[in-house]
Amino acid sequence: MNILQPDPLPTSPPYGTRAAAWALIAFVAFWPKFGVSELIALLSGVAVLAATVNGCVRLRRAQWLMLALLFFSFWLPELLSAPDALARNEAWREVALDLRYAPFLMLVIFAAGNTASRTLLYRGLGVIVTVWLVDALVQAATGWSFGGPAEAERLSGIFGADNLKLGWVLAVLSPFVLQWAARRGDGVWLLAVAALSLVVLLAGARAAWLVLALVLAGSAWLQFAGRKRLLLATAALVLAALALAWVGSERFGQRIERTAAVLSGDSEGLDVALSYRLPIWRAAGRMIVAHPINGIGVRGFREAYPQFVADDDHWLQGENTGAFHAHQWLLEVLAETGVLGMACWLIGLGLLAWQWCRASAAIRARARAPALAVLAALFPFNTHLALYSSFWSGVLLLLLGLLAGTLVAVDEEPVK
Repeated sequence: MNILQPDPLPTSPPYGTRAAAWALIAFVAFWPKFGVSELIALLSGVAVLAATVNGCVRLRRAQWLMLALLFFSFWLPELLSAPDALARNEAWREVALDLRYAPFLMLVIFAAGNTASRTLLYRGLGVIVTVWLVDALVQAATGWSFGGPAEAERLSGIFGADNLKLGWVLAVLSPFVLQWAARRGDGVWLLAVAALSLVVLLAGARAAWLVLALVLAGSAWLQFAGRKRLLLATAALVLAALALAWVGSERFGQRIERTAAVLSGDSEGLDVALSYRLPIWRAAGRMIVAHPINGIGVRGFREAYPQFVADDDHWLQGENTGAFHAHQWLLEVLAETGVLGMACWLIGLGLLAWQWCRASAAIRARARAPALAVLAALFPFNTHLALYSSFWSGVLLLLLGLLAGTLVAVDEEPVK
């Protein structure tokens, strides 16, 4: 028996789920002003929690189980790492602050549990990505965007030159705009592919290039499986965007040359290609060996870093005081929360994958966009943003909550 099988209990009124969807759209729309976004998430979470206590919002058993699964997979590793953390005050502070994600996940799962609100949310995310894409294309052509002038090395778009997250954000949210475009024809889908490829390449984050490549491969396979001409057209568009970025941006060409240093065959060339992340990963490995059970404590990587490297380490030179995080989510979880924390994450993700495998074809169809986004964002052979940072935690939990909430929603209609 599937304990997460949707049950027939009455659901909350549609206006409640629509309000939740609008709150999440606002949360994403204000990511470039993250303080406002965090406030929206906090107030919306408090509102849905109060509505649940008052009986205005009713989650079904399957939704409660998904909420508990995701929240404790994320939060329990923090709690287990805190008692003997190297930076104990910081660890306990993070444990307390991240309790806010319980009502936030409730909001996401609630919004994903209804066809109308889920469709509204998916379309809203697609519209946001489209607006940010257009703004970034204008910046590429003119140097101007709503976020201000372009950063010297990368396209920064609406996020601004001091917040270089444009490539990452567009890459992980791309399944929503690609799904919307695919339903409007092959030409619209190819146009979206071209725009996304050009902007993400110019945004400069090579990890985001890999994320987008995975999304495009998955989306192209679902959209054009068996249609070789359109698959070739997709590949040609991506290559054209690559060539255009190379010709139009000197900085982009330099990043390609830096990436090509991996072909030198020695560790120094590999380190250059990885933007000097090898010392960070080695330090994370030493932290794991020294604190294998529950890690050094969540968000303690920067404070612990000098203890696990030599004085001439690249990240201790000048004004640098150490790497902020492990730049790879598996290493971050193992270093900061140990094997106990990793077990929590693997159990949570494993049960989510199990639920996907047991779902009907119709359920998987409506959950395709968040599933593709989660797979790309957590692809283990990549570098990553800090998993337990406020920004990336919010992004990942939004995507995980959408996937989980969609998998246990009562209706079985695919998203239109």
